[in-house]
Amino acid sequence: MSKNQQYAEQYADFAMEQMRKYGIPASVTLAQGILESSNGQSRLALNENNHFGIKATPRWIAQGGKYGLYTDDKPNEKFCSYDSVGDSYEHHSRFLVENKRYDRCFALAPDDYKGWTEGLAKAGYASGSNYAGSLQKIIEVNGLQKYDRMVMAETKTQRLEIGQEMNVDANKEAYSFPVERAEFMFVTSPFGMRTDPMDAGKQQMHKGIDIRCKGDAVLATENNGKVVAVNQNANTAGGKSITIEYPRSDGSKVQNTYMHLSSVDVKVGDTVQARQKVGVSGNTGTRTTGEHLHFGVTLVSADGQKRDMDPAVYLAEIAEKGNIKLQALHNGNDLLAKYKTEAVATPQESKAQSPEDWMKKLLSSEDSGVGLSGTNDPIMDMVVKAFSSLMMLAVVIDSKDEEEQISAVSKMADERKVDLTPLLPHMKTCALVVGENNKAVLQADNGSIQFSRELSANELSRLSATLNSPGLSEESKRMRVAGMVNALVLSQQASQNFEQGMSEQQSREEQIKR
Repeated sequence: MSKNQQYAEQYADFAMEQMRKYGIPASVTLAQGILESSNGQSRLALNENNHFGIKATPRWIAQGGKYGLYTDDKPNEKFCSYDSVGDSYEHHSRFLVENKRYDRCFALAPDDYKGWTEGLAKAGYASGSNYAGSLQKIIEVNGLQKYDRMVMAETKTQRLEIGQEMNVDANKEAYSFPVERAEFMFVTSPFGMRTDPMDAGKQQMHKGIDIRCKGDAVLATENNGKVVAVNQNANTAGGKSITIEYPRSDGSKVQNTYMHLSSVDVKVGDTVQARQKVGVSGNTGTRTTGEHLHFGVTLVSADGQKRDMDPAVYLAEIAEKGNIKLQALHNGNDLLAKYKTEAVATPQESKAQSPEDWMKKLLSSEDSGVGLSGTNDPIMDMVVKAFSSLMMLAVVIDSKDEEEQISAVSKMADERKVDLTPLLPHMKTCALVVGENNKAVLQADNGSIQFSRELSANELSRLSATLNSPGLSEESKRMRVAGMVNALVLSQQASQNFEQGMSEQQSREEQIKR
């Protein structure tokens, strides 16, 4: 018996199981294993149980996957390391299923080994020439087609269906992002170290991502999730919250946690499906500065060990499984891009955005949750025009680099507030705020008086005309805006002084009468 045949007999059960589950011909899987692992004798196979030459992606590593360093196309490349050969066979199948470039293969009959080998070669599984011919020769010389026939006969006799876990259309319906969006989610704070929003003097580890929301339904992300925790106490740090757990085939689990909800629609023990509404976003909890959804992901290993995971890794995974095209944008950059395979990444995901482009995207799209888009009110249009122009003036005059400008734009759009203090250094604080009623309000404190005043249509018109005048330099715009704000402050101070004087005079007159 040849070494190829010995390998095939040893691992035929693994290959046949993969054919039952995913519809990949057992003959093709065995031929790839023989070729890629040198009959299971390569260093990669012996040391890492890796029989298919699959490299470790950033997502694999972020999820806690092990890897070894080997020289292939270049030195010290990272290759997946498995606990068993069976795990290698399962990951090989999932690798083909989850990469769109192999979609045409899954449209073929499960015993069409020639079509499958040619499809794998065309899709670029290996860089060597005549990859399909090499696989076909291994299959035919060693009679590996018999394993395909065995599975086909077995399924026919038992009235089973090949590819039990490979229904592409159903797969697309089995996944969802945690909120419904048309194009992108606006992430105001990503996973990782950040300045504590409750104490600017401290740094903290942010164990999730914050998604800008406005009374959004929050959704289960996969099918057959189990609700394992519900908190209805709004006065805790995370406010009203839900944790949903999803099992994995290797015995591990993924837990998704939703915090700061306004309401909860499920209870512990419930089973939920992808896209099912489980609650509504809100602003509950003692550690929140505005409405948003804190979405956290925890990986629970088979032995019960827990590890916080970057939700961007998880969202990239389900985006591929469910063919979800949404982006998760933080400061104009898609957090998911580096975790997506080349097969599903799109050009716009790596395209850099200017501060102005990013500002327009946030203010014009309903996806951002900022709530300043889609209005037919002329007054509201003036508010948005003045607000957006002030945003750009504020970031330009502050002499920030482009990355800092984009970050500042994100903060201003999220808070719906432009800090005008740099324009007016003599003021303690000064800001233009767009309130929940979509009115533009000037808030100022010059050390003597504090006031909050809604701008009139005439004042908004003058402000917009100044900011959008093509004949004025940035410095001229700054000086004119500062002059307008100063005039409003002086007017408000004179008004308050007059009212105070009238009140004092009335008080004296009443004392004289007594």
